[in-house]
Amino acid sequence: MKKPGTPSSPPEVGATLQKLRLKRGLTLDDLSRAAGVSKSMLSQIEREKANPTIAVAWRLANALGVGIEELLSHGEDHSEAIHVLEPHETPTLPGNHAGYVLRILGPMELAGKYEWYELTLAPNGVLRSNPHDPGTMEHLTLMHGALDVEVDGVVRKLKPGGTARYMADRGHAISNPGKVEAKALLVVIHRG
Repeated sequence: MKKPGTPSSPPEVGATLQKLRLKRGLTLDDLSRAAGVSKSMLSQIEREKANPTIAVAWRLANALGVGIEELLSHGEDHSEAIHVLEPHETPTLPGNHAGYVLRILGPMELAGKYEWYELTLAPNGVLRSNPHDPGTMEHLTLMHGALDVEVDGVVRKLKPGGTARYMADRGHAISNPGKVEAKALLVVIHRG
């Protein structure tokens, strides 16, 4: 006999897992590395094609920074007033060969509309970009160091505290001509 208040179906772990992963701005690859669970297994769990073992659920919960009970919850809303993303949870795009690191500060669900990044450029480092979609704008604010911004062969120098706003639907590059590391905030706004 079923006890009062006991759910009549198992929890939808896949939907909860995907919600928690996206809330933290993680890709399947990111979570796979952090939890030590294969990307294909994560994909199957998220699509409700497989159920995780207790050991896998425990590793996923730890990687997401939640208790296993939240991962296995029955969909009750455990929304928090403030969600803090720890530094090690922030997705990073290393451009080691070009001397830059981009930390993805914006949530993944806004990608393709509004994106914001922390850009760190080593001396002589360059972040070179192909044209983005028509109408895309970038807003680059230099926090410290020195940066040059180039769009269509036109180069402008940025001083700390300065902001460059430019059309990013043409070839563009951000470079560090200085002798010290440069750090900036980059906001990308996609039109359309």
